[in-house]
Amino acid sequence: MTRGGQGLARVAVVVRAGAAPLWWLGVVAAGIGVLVPGLTGRRIGVMAGAALFLVTAAVVGGARRKRYGELARGAVRAGKQDVLQDRRVTARNWRRGHRWWLVLGFLAALGSAFAVPAAGGMLLAGAGAGLRLKAGRIGRVERGADELLWIRVDWLSARGGGPAGKRVKAYRSTGVAAGDAAPGGGRRAVADRARVPSGRP
Repeated sequence: MTRGGQGLARVAVVVRAGAAPLWWLGVVAAGIGVLVPGLTGRRIGVMAGAALFLVTAAVVGGARRKRYGELARGAVRAGKQDVLQDRRVTARNWRRGHRWWLVLGFLAALGSAFAVPAAGGMLLAGAGAGLRLKAGRIGRVERGADELLWIRVDWLSARGGGPAGKRVKAYRSTGVAAGDAAPGGGRRAVADRARVPSGRP
């Protein structure tokens, strides 16, 4: 890292990092769970799971919305010494830090199938969908402000330090051409990646 600068990770990428693993683990757990009759029966389990999916997606997608908005409005411009973390590195770090929670969630979803078939897996998938919705909302904020939102990496590594945690004092911002992720945290188009500088704001 450049002396005097900070390592920065994209807020939307951090939020989005858990979406895919939660979604696919949930789908697999629900698929396996529906094979188990369970105490309630498959039909009730699937209906309960569908309700859990919708509720969980809405709750996760809307969680801490006010806090994210406050941090986005108070974003300060990133300095020339700040180093922008690649999208893949940010996603990999998040998944490594949460791998045991993902495993435990998957096992719990499988175990719950003996009581309510498929419901636990659909709840997991709903959490993944909610994170995707939240990242999409952050992307709309970024497009509206014509800037990208970043967070200091050391705040993420702190215990309990999420992208809207108590230790987060403010986001940093760059132009929309910075980094290797588009607004919302997704991959940039090939043509955009060819002309976007990486590493520094």
